[in-house]
Amino acid sequence: MMKYAILLCAVCLVACGNRASKKRQDPPPVRYGYRIVAEYPHDAGAYTQGLIWHAGAFYESTGERGRSRLRRVDLATGAVTREIDLEDRYFGEGAAKIGNRIFQLTWQAGRCFVWDADTFEPLGEFTYRGEGWGLATDGEKLYMSDGTPNIAVRDPDTFAVERTIIVRNEGRPVESLNELEWIDGRLWANIYSYAKNEIVIIDPADGRVEGMVDFTGIMSRLDMTVDTDVMNGIAWDAEGDRIFVTGKNWNKLFEIELVEK
Repeated sequence: MMKYAILLCAVCLVACGNRASKKRQDPPPVRYGYRIVAEYPHDAGAYTQGLIWHAGAFYESTGERGRSRLRRVDLATGAVTREIDLEDRYFGEGAAKIGNRIFQLTWQAGRCFVWDADTFEPLGEFTYRGEGWGLATDGEKLYMSDGTPNIAVRDPDTFAVERTIIVRNEGRPVESLNELEWIDGRLWANIYSYAKNEIVIIDPADGRVEGMVDFTGIMSRLDMTVDTDVMNGIAWDAEGDRIFVTGKNWNKLFEIELVEK
C-alpha cells in the first residue's frame, strides 16, 4: 500500500508539473513581413534614437555626443523646422510626448530632459539609475527600455517606476529592446541588432511578444553608406493610422503596412 501511495504521488507531481509547464508556455508570435506604402527623405546625418508623430510632423531625438539634438522635421521634405542641441556630454536617446511635454532620455547620464513641445524651451528634468534607451507613451504613462528585457512603466509627473514589464518570446526573455512606440494598445520595440532588422510587438499587460516583424531588405544597398547603422525609429500617426520606420543614419523614412506571413 505504501509503495502504491508513493507511486501515485509521483505520478501526480509529474502531471501537475506538466500542466504548470503548459500553462506557462506562451503561444508563438505571429510572423509578419511588410509592404512599403511610401518613402520619404530622412537626414542621413541623424543618428535616430526616438521618433514621434504629432500635428503633421515628426519630433526626432538623435544621439552621439556632440551631435545629440531634439528636432522637429517636415515629413515631405525631411527639413528641420526647429532644433535644440544637447550639451556635448550628453548622448540623446528615446523620446515621448505627453500633452505639451516632450521627454528625452540620455544614454548613460541618468538624465531625462523635459521640453516644451512648441518652443523647445526646457521645462525641467528627471534623474534615473541605469541606461536610457527607448521611450514611449500610451498618453498617460511612460514606457522606458534600457537594453534589457525590462520595460519600466513610469509616472510622467515624478518619473517614479510604477511597475516593470518583463518582455518574453515563448517564455524566453527578449534582450536588446531599443526604441519604443505605442501603437493601437501594443508596444512596438526595435531589437538592437546588426544581424537583422526586426521589431517585436508586445502585450503591455504581461510582456508577451505577440508578433515579430522582419524588415529584411527595407533599405536598398544603393542607399547604404559606411555610416548607415541599425534600424531604429518607429512612429505612429494615430489619426491617419499610419506607421513609419527609419534607422540611424538612414537616408529614407518609410511608411509601412504589415503583411502576415
